[in-house]
Amino acid sequence: MAIPDGLKYTKDHEWIDLSGDTARAGITDYAQLQLGDVVYLELPDVGTKLKQGQSFGTIESVKAVSELYAPVTGEVVEVNTALKDKPEAVNTKPYESWMLALKLLNPAEAGALLDAKQYADLIK
Repeated sequence: MAIPDGLKYTKDHEWIDLSGDTARAGITDYAQLQLGDVVYLELPDVGTKLKQGQSFGTIESVKAVSELYAPVTGEVVEVNTALKDKPEAVNTKPYESWMLALKLLNPAEAGALLDAKQYADLIK
């Protein structure tokens, strides 16, 4: 199971890739394995403001429907619309299949997220 270094992780199995005052977010390899075949994603609109831990959408698989949670507080500046047509990409490339990009409103929150080793320890 892949857990790339350089990303930050939440206990809810989301990842973020920080770049300055923005971050792209998606779900981890562990999360997609638990879900099974992803068939549908509901994502927020650009301009939506999210608080850390707030639900920003849902992911539906053949097994279940699960909530997606914002890893940090921010404003949605971009949504990966390609996933609406091909949600199954989350299963094959979870770390390339980012779901949304956030402009960070409280950058200090990212420092409290898990690094790759901490996340690996969490899912053991």
